[in-house]
Amino acid sequence: MPERRTWWRVVQGAGAVVLVALAVRSLSRNWTALQGQSISWRIDPLWIALSVLITWAAYAVLIEAWRRVVVSLRQRLGYWDAARITMVSNLGKYVPGKVWAIAGAAYLAQQVGVTKTAAVASAVVLQALALASGVILIAILAPGLQGVPSGYLIGGVVLGAAAIAGVAVLCSRRALEAIQRRLPASISWPRLEPIPPGVMLAALGVNALAWSAYGLAFVALARGVLPGASLPWTLATSVFTTSYLIGLLVAFAPGGLGVRESMFVLLLGGPLGVKLAGALALATRVTLTIAELGAAVPFLLIRTSRGAPR
Repeated sequence: MPERRTWWRVVQGAGAVVLVALAVRSLSRNWTALQGQSISWRIDPLWIALSVLITWAAYAVLIEAWRRVVVSLRQRLGYWDAARITMVSNLGKYVPGKVWAIAGAAYLAQQVGVTKTAAVASAVVLQALALASGVILIAILAPGLQGVPSGYLIGGVVLGAAAIAGVAVLCSRRALEAIQRRLPASISWPRLEPIPPGVMLAALGVNALAWSAYGLAFVALARGVLPGASLPWTLATSVFTTSYLIGLLVAFAPGGLGVRESMFVLLLGGPLGVKLAGALALATRVTLTIAELGAAVPFLLIRTSRGAPR
């Protein structure tokens, strides 16, 4: 049906434009706020470029870890397709609500031949691993991190524990069989396959490595915009990870907008002062949005042909 295919391509193109527009709007607002800061900026393009490159390197290893999870479910998925799915669906976080990134990853995975069950399971794993590894890393690096509101702290711990439990369930054949038995018998459900524990543990480790890399990118960014700001890697990693995870708890904030910046100020206000903490929060938001757009837009412009050799 040529007409139907053409119409569907138009819909997909319109969706891509909306996602990019939402991300650009976020970038524009934060850029305006950043320019309004009465801070003596000392811009070093090399440090800023290094920050973006470290972020992209973290994306690269995360993509491969997730791809291996999908392959462990007896699916075929090449790195290019995995990168496209991950980076494009990541823009879904700029849409209000917290389900769009997961729904987008599941949908795009099905478009390249991944079965529906594996697509949904792998999309959930993508988020669960990020949450679980982030909570574990924070527990190791900053057990006494000051300034986090108790409600957010409890919510983050509960969410992290739920993510770890979910990861364990997805590795257990017995648990998945128990879930399958409780599904409505009136619907023909595909068999739920467990993810090998070794693959899941490796992916969990890669996610922790990625959080560590984001902390390093934050340190490089701080040197690139405010050389006078002293920011140890442990503090940078703890603050970045904590603010990101707490941003996920607030359903109404697309991409954690406003929430993450508030957490930056709360957690860095003591060591750096409120003024510098606020400036770094906005600088991080702008740089991260640029990095996300830079990683996703090429995949929106270049069409992948389904069925290409993997």
